[in-house]
Amino acid sequence: MSSRESCRSELRTAIRQLSDRFLYSASKCGFQVVVIAQDPAKFTPSNTRFQRGNSSIRRRFCTNDIPSTLPAGVSYVSTPVMAEDEAYRRAAHVLRDQTGKKAVFLRCYALYLAGEKRKEEEMIELEGPLGKSDTVNRKVVSLERKLSALCKNGTIDPFGLYLYGLVLKEKGNQNLACTVLQESVNSYPWNWSAWLELQSLCTTVENLNGLTLSNHWMKDFFLASAYQELRTHNESRAKYEYLQSTFSFIEDLDMYSNVLYEKECFSALSYLAHREFVTDKYRPESCCIIGNYYNLKGQHEKSVVYFRRALKLNKNYLSAWTLMGHEYCYETDQLHMLEEAIKCYRKAANSNDREAIALHQLAKLHAELGRSEEAALYYKDSERMEAEKREGPNMVEALLFLAQHCREQKRFEEAEITAESSFPLVDFEHCHP
Repeated sequence: MSSRESCRSELRTAIRQLSDRFLYSASKCGFQVVVIAQDPAKFTPSNTRFQRGNSSIRRRFCTNDIPSTLPAGVSYVSTPVMAEDEAYRRAAHVLRDQTGKKAVFLRCYALYLAGEKRKEEEMIELEGPLGKSDTVNRKVVSLERKLSALCKNGTIDPFGLYLYGLVLKEKGNQNLACTVLQESVNSYPWNWSAWLELQSLCTTVENLNGLTLSNHWMKDFFLASAYQELRTHNESRAKYEYLQSTFSFIEDLDMYSNVLYEKECFSALSYLAHREFVTDKYRPESCCIIGNYYNLKGQHEKSVVYFRRALKLNKNYLSAWTLMGHEYCYETDQLHMLEEAIKCYRKAANSNDREAIALHQLAKLHAELGRSEEAALYYKDSERMEAEKREGPNMVEALLFLAQHCREQKRFEEAEITAESSFPLVDFEHCHP
């Protein structure tokens, strides 16, 4: 990895470029690394944690944090430009006659966000905020044509490639999206948002190892996050420790603490928890790290105290809700504790549970309590979510339960189809009673 000074210099430039294009999530990641690489003691959570709004569009793209003045070099963008949700189309209209690469990106990005905002509104209108919907971003078709043409004639820049990758992913063209995003991060490695989109496409270790990536220090951040997501704990731990030794502090250390917990690395988790306690014990992430430490020690009451504190600081904190549910499950002999666990997992399931961990736990608990109908519903949801991403470790369990449930309901054909989707070579002649 390059020297700290070299990294800071690269990121200072990147922060301006990302901010110019209103990629605030990526620019904040860069700002955090600059501050921490310069002096870890100056780190303050208020300067580096993302401020989460109510809109999932703002949470994903961080469009709610708007500077009081426009970035240098974007003087052709009039008034708020992308500063408010309703301004996306106005921004695109203002830039309609501009031909520069930055202006073309901003116009296309504004249209994409306008489509995402409208999709979110339609989801709420049609199904409610927690319901399922088939709504799509209606801008992606025209954007794909535009960006594809730019890509073919070689007039697209790395930011345009990032947006092109988003559009392709939205349309379900995963392979081309992966190729385009690789080209984007290889050309411009400081856009963390592009790395995260690429990570979401790496659903197996084979996919991850098959990537062709330039040897840049941002690649180490990407691999640490990707390995953790894929639960390859040895590789993830090695990358996190390498980054820790280089930058002294990195974001998402609560995820790193989960890796240490899974590997039962008591001394490393103890050191991390102590340092977080001394540095800032009132961050939600710090509370989860300390909670993991007490959990590994077997002091579950103290663990619950810190998970509760994390939720007081951030009531939508997915990890805290999930870990709190795990803690309540230790008291399996007390029915009311299992009911509390169910409440926690429900909160987690409603907080963007991408890995379907909470859904699977809800299914297991309902099955243990003899509530087969509720368990079947949650197993169906968890099986569907895992099928969309990868063949998860809980897939077989879900399919077996659903097959058995269908059999008990005398829906034998459905039971056979469900079971065969997991075990295609098994003879199910004796499935009928």
